[in-house]
Amino acid sequence: MWLSFWRSRDRFSLDQLRYLTDQLTKIQIVNEINKVTRLAPYQLKSFVNCVSSFLNFVVFCVGKDFVIEALRSIAELITYGDQHDPRFFEHFMEKQVMGELVRILKLSRISSVPLQLLQTVSIMIQNLRSEHAIYYMFSNEHMNYLITYSFDFRNEELLSYYISFLRAISGKLNKNTISLLVKTCDDEIVSFPLYVEAIRFAFHEENMVRTAVRTVTLNVYHVGDDAVNRYITSAPHADYFSNLISFFRKQSMDFNKLVSDTLTNPGPDSTSTIIAAVDDIEDNLYYFSDIVSAGIPDIGTLITDSFLVVLIFPLLFPSLRIVGDNEMQSGVVTSLYLLCCILRILKIKDLANTIAAALFYPLEAFTQSSWGKFNGHISGDGFTSKTEVSENDNLNSYDPRCSTVNAPYVPSSSGFHSAHARSQNDCSSSNLSLREVLLAYVTKGNDIEVLGSLGLLATLLQTKELDESMLDGLGILPQRKQHKKLLLEALVGEASGEEQLFSPKNSLARDGMGSELEYYHEKIKEHYGVSSQATDVGTSPLVRRFQVIDALVSLFCRSNISAETLWDGGWLLRQLLPYSESEFNSNHLELLKVSYNSCASALMEEARGIWSDFLVTVLCEEWRKCKRAMESSSPRKEWTCMLLPPHKLSSEVDVPDESSFVAGERMLELVKVFVLQHQLQIFALGKPLPEQPPIHLPGDLPVNHRAKTCGLDVSGPKPGIELSLGDAVPCRIAFERGKERHFWFLAISVGTSGWLVLAEELPLRQTHGVIRVAAPLAGCNPKIDDKHPKWLHVRIRPSALPFLDPAKFNDHGKSKTKALIDGRWTLAFRDEESCKSALLMIVEEMGLQSDEVHRRLKPLLNLEIATDSSSSSVCDPDDSSSFRTQPNSL
Repeated sequence: MWLSFWRSRDRFSLDQLRYLTDQLTKIQIVNEINKVTRLAPYQLKSFVNCVSSFLNFVVFCVGKDFVIEALRSIAELITYGDQHDPRFFEHFMEKQVMGELVRILKLSRISSVPLQLLQTVSIMIQNLRSEHAIYYMFSNEHMNYLITYSFDFRNEELLSYYISFLRAISGKLNKNTISLLVKTCDDEIVSFPLYVEAIRFAFHEENMVRTAVRTVTLNVYHVGDDAVNRYITSAPHADYFSNLISFFRKQSMDFNKLVSDTLTNPGPDSTSTIIAAVDDIEDNLYYFSDIVSAGIPDIGTLITDSFLVVLIFPLLFPSLRIVGDNEMQSGVVTSLYLLCCILRILKIKDLANTIAAALFYPLEAFTQSSWGKFNGHISGDGFTSKTEVSENDNLNSYDPRCSTVNAPYVPSSSGFHSAHARSQNDCSSSNLSLREVLLAYVTKGNDIEVLGSLGLLATLLQTKELDESMLDGLGILPQRKQHKKLLLEALVGEASGEEQLFSPKNSLARDGMGSELEYYHEKIKEHYGVSSQATDVGTSPLVRRFQVIDALVSLFCRSNISAETLWDGGWLLRQLLPYSESEFNSNHLELLKVSYNSCASALMEEARGIWSDFLVTVLCEEWRKCKRAMESSSPRKEWTCMLLPPHKLSSEVDVPDESSFVAGERMLELVKVFVLQHQLQIFALGKPLPEQPPIHLPGDLPVNHRAKTCGLDVSGPKPGIELSLGDAVPCRIAFERGKERHFWFLAISVGTSGWLVLAEELPLRQTHGVIRVAAPLAGCNPKIDDKHPKWLHVRIRPSALPFLDPAKFNDHGKSKTKALIDGRWTLAFRDEESCKSALLMIVEEMGLQSDEVHRRLKPLLNLEIATDSSSSSVCDPDDSSSFRTQPNSL
């Protein structure tokens, strides 16, 4: 007997499973400690059976570790048996082990046992492949008992296992298994514990819990069972959807505060904080999108109405108000971004078209309306009117075990609008339609407001759910679609009954409404109770189209907007007018030409600037980038950038204005604007954009050029290269304190490149020297010292533009390294004449360098020549970049 008791068993054997289940059936008490409890006198019947009674009591009263290990082993054995031996699960069913697990849960008051039990059941459900096994697990009400059991959720670990348990069950749902988890009466579901218990944690403060709940709900929605769908859309369960949007509204207000604080006081982690918040916002919207994609009747309508009444009409639209140019309107930017996200992620036709139609209403239509109740689809119990909201109500105050989710409607006065915005209810701008507000931001707003408005217009343009008549009414119907529409009208005839054949398939059911725009205007008035009338409804779509083009042309003529934002405006214009100049009037062309000439004059100045040697290279590179951006089918960047702290130029921080780094940033910005202006000129004439700008190729050097007489080849001066010292001037310079060195100084230019060279004379060939140091010629700003006429000061700028190197800048334009600073050489010559000679040599070579830059750019700056022969010229962007000064040993 003793040998059989202590005989070892194979861990993955049927005998081991039989042993464990047998021990589970004998458990009556689960102790906290792992030792045998002292025997009671009434249990000692005789000394003979003492040992037997002792062994029985060990099973009768065991420690928690034995139970936990037994539960863990059962999960392993059942999973193993499901894949290798069906007898394992047959034994599991025969012994009714699920019932034993429920019994042990009732016996135990130790948190670790319920925790392990939930984990055991979860593991079995997740890994069972047999449908027969799943059916057994879900039958006999054992699952529903575990789901509704009163666990102590103050234990966060236990809550985590419970939510994982619910998610495991939902992963096995289909039209057959879901019927085992519901209770019905007259073919209608009256109880669905899995769904009801899950959504009670929908607004838990822990993000992982909320994510798991969403997985459970989506698994339920995508089963496609009609009875289940009726259950979740009936009261009070339908409140879950409206409460979700109320929760999203609260999240949006917190998001707006974060953006406001970040734009006002940006910190080192501002960008990462904003991006993390954006991810949360978009995750919520994708959840709504997944809900809609399940195809449950009326869910799309319910979510559409909730978004409009809880968030968009009372909160986002009233935030779009015009204020002084000097005030940063974070509420405006956040609202524009959220509208872009909603249109981009939620693929709901009614929602998209209602938002577009609402843009024709004035601001006062949404600031003077009450959204607590409306004659719509949503039950009145789903929202709380403004007067009913207590100051203590918030989305974080909930009881996870109560019958309803406390996610109340939050009034618009909760802080989304700035105080300044709330004080302007009677301002004249409230009479403008929202569409006019967007265009006003384009023409008068700051850089962020312009970017946000362009982002919303671009998102509307790319929203496939929008009817073309809606885009036409907004004035942003692309030209090719507009021509297709006009052709269709010409073929069918506006008064012809046959026109209905080409109308949207559901237009016949809309009481004969003339267009989608009219239908949604009527819906906004009747369904949502907006009393104000839409403005400029009778205005021709052609007039609205010209208003959009007017605003974009006005934007291109603004000098206080960044080049990046102007490029976004250029993309939108190309989408509206992809191939024709017919919609540009003479005023447009004149304004664009004036702006172009201003940029061209500034570019001419850069030909003699600090970075003239890089001007051609940068211009060719930006030309290609701008062309790609203009001709792309989608915007070149995510609209999240409108929320991030703007990239500050070096001149806006701690770098002095005279720094070459500041000059380089200004040059790059100017080139970007000039390239856009030039491409707009070509586009306005209806001509295709060339791949390269019309720039002359590098010319040959004259025979008597200093670079040739010195013997310098096209590779440029590099340390260790020998050259002739014909025009060189001897000088002295100290690169270290107290260590003065003798050199021969030369200024040399080759095409658009140039260098200041210090060479050491060769002892055996006194007319030749070896290059020791080379620095850029452009921007050296030579100057003879006022007190020491033998001294020549020259500025030594960096040999390259670091912000042109992607490796040195991150995705958001912030430098990964410290900004380079300018150096300075002070060259001491033997006499004043030598010093003046060196100065004249520098001036002469800088003039030759600038003249070559002018010659290369001449066909580009001559607009008439450029637009006629741009395709015949070839840009060689590498001719100057190949002459970058190599690092020297000093």
